[in-house]
Amino acid sequence: MPYIQQGFREIIDAELQNLGASWTPSNAGELNFLVSTFIANYIKTKGLSYSTVNEMIGALECAKLELNRVVIGPYEDRKIAENGPVYDGILPSGDY
Repeated sequence: MPYIQQGFREIIDAELQNLGASWTPSNAGELNFLVSTFIANYIKTKGLSYSTVNEMIGALECAKLELNRVVIGPYEDRKIAENGPVYDGILPSGDY
């Protein structure tokens, strides 16, 4: 996952800032464009091949799964506690 050494993260963050990458997308279309641009740059650097495509798909899938695990899961658990479960009575008791 994206858990690279802290020193390397700082280098990447600084380089992104130097390139003016402090801009934050304001909607899903802009976010998609930003991600797609990074992917296109990766292809231009590594070359279009099965290996490159596989690396990109793997990175995107893992980023998605980590977002779900770290951010969305706890958020949904909080909402279940606030509003009650949707699947009440389906799962064994104590699973919510």
